[in-house]
Amino acid sequence: MKISSKDILNFLKTKREISLLFIVSKPQVTSHTIFLLIYATMEKAFASCLLTHLLLHYAMASSAMTHTNITTDQLALLSLKSQIISDPFHFLDESWSPAISVCHWVGVTCGSRHQRVKSLNLSNLALMGSIPRDFGNLTFLATLDLGSNNFHGNLPQEMARLHRLKFLDISFNNFIGEVPSWFGFLHELQVLNLGYNSFTGSIPSSFSNISTLETLNLRSNFIEGQIPKVIGSLINLRELNLRGNKLIGSIPLSLLNASRLESLDISFNSLEGNIPERIGNLHNLNELGIQFNKLTGSIPLSIFNISKIEVIAFTGNSLSGILPNGLCNHLQILKELYLHKNNFHGHMPTSLSNCSELQLLDLSVNDFDGPIHSGIGRLSNLQKLSLKYNHFTGIIPISIFNISSLQYLILRRNNVSGYLPREIDNLTKMQMLDLSENMFIGEIPKEISNLIELEGIDLAYNSFSGSLAMEIFNISGLRKISLSFNNLSGTIPSNIGSVLPNIEELYLMGLTYLVGTIPHSISNCSKLTILELSYNQLRKT
Repeated sequence: MKISSKDILNFLKTKREISLLFIVSKPQVTSHTIFLLIYATMEKAFASCLLTHLLLHYAMASSAMTHTNITTDQLALLSLKSQIISDPFHFLDESWSPAISVCHWVGVTCGSRHQRVKSLNLSNLALMGSIPRDFGNLTFLATLDLGSNNFHGNLPQEMARLHRLKFLDISFNNFIGEVPSWFGFLHELQVLNLGYNSFTGSIPSSFSNISTLETLNLRSNFIEGQIPKVIGSLINLRELNLRGNKLIGSIPLSLLNASRLESLDISFNSLEGNIPERIGNLHNLNELGIQFNKLTGSIPLSIFNISKIEVIAFTGNSLSGILPNGLCNHLQILKELYLHKNNFHGHMPTSLSNCSELQLLDLSVNDFDGPIHSGIGRLSNLQKLSLKYNHFTGIIPISIFNISSLQYLILRRNNVSGYLPREIDNLTKMQMLDLSENMFIGEIPKEISNLIELEGIDLAYNSFSGSLAMEIFNISGLRKISLSFNNLSGTIPSNIGSVLPNIEELYLMGLTYLVGTIPHSISNCSKLTILELSYNQLRKT
């Protein structure tokens, strides 16, 4: 006998909601019908609270009607195979055959005790397809990894039956629909990775029921709304990644109760307000990313007491204030500090030199002023130093040229002056040197030719004088040279086509004393895309 939605609604006119649990246990009743049942018998707000629980009851009741075993596991996987419309490497075509024990199929692992499928790993196989409803029959599944494929569509509600699931990774696919609230019924889940899909809606509050959760990754989806306060109740959470969504509102104070957090990334959203002062309570943090939001105010001093932190990234907000001089008193293992594109001002803290493990320091696009402190030369592990678009003055401390690990030195558009010292040849690992738009004077030192790993050099808009540094043109790996608008003289080397095989951009504009002809060999620079030779005395042959 088929039970229709109309029959049930008529029945409920005389019966109270106590009848619901009886009705939803019937296998003929669909989840759509249950929606009608709930809203016909209860207030809407109360119905919304119980809806998920009733759906779970329905799913469990339906599951109980099907006795699962290794045969139903096999049928569930064959059903998945039938939904695969592209298997370019033929992994499933060749392995997933009824003639072979399911426990020997590619990507399948069975438990030794129950001989049931406990693990399914189909990651990085370029599979295209969708997940069938009978996937929920894999009730012994503890690990599911479908990452880096082309699966699409919605996740079937029947997956709520996978109550043994501990690890779920479906990242880098094309799944759509709202983030399922039934995840809240997977009470043993430790890792949930939904990153790089097209999920929508808000973050379900039902996540608070997964007390075992250690990793929650929703990166790069289209999730809206606020960060739910209940996230703070996940006391075992160690990684929370909400980067690249459409989240709004403020950072909830309750989040600071997740004291075991080691990695927190809420970058590239539309979060507003201040960074909570109590963020220092997350004393286990080693990575903190709050880039490209709409945050204001100053950096809470408590952050500088998190002794385990290795990465602090606040790029692209509207944070302001000065950096405390005790910045690195406790940050002994800090490796990366990203503060660019904010409104910070004042001098560079001298205590930065105490961050002895620092590898990357980016203070660019702010309003810092004053000198570049000589103590920065003690950062013997520094690989990238970017101070561009500020108001730094004085000379480059000679100590910087003792940092043999330095690969990027970017001081563009400041008020730095003085000579470029010969000690620059100590920077043998240098890949990018950008000193443009400053007030440097004197000759370009010949020792610059020792920077054999250099790929880009930009000395434009300064007051360098003397002859065109021919040594620069002997660095064969260079892809960009910009010497424009200086007081340099000389000629372009005639063999430029052979000595700069990788050159892509060459800027020699505004060199009043550049003379001679444009060499024929420049036509051999096959990778050259930009050539600027205007405003000088060059002539064609």
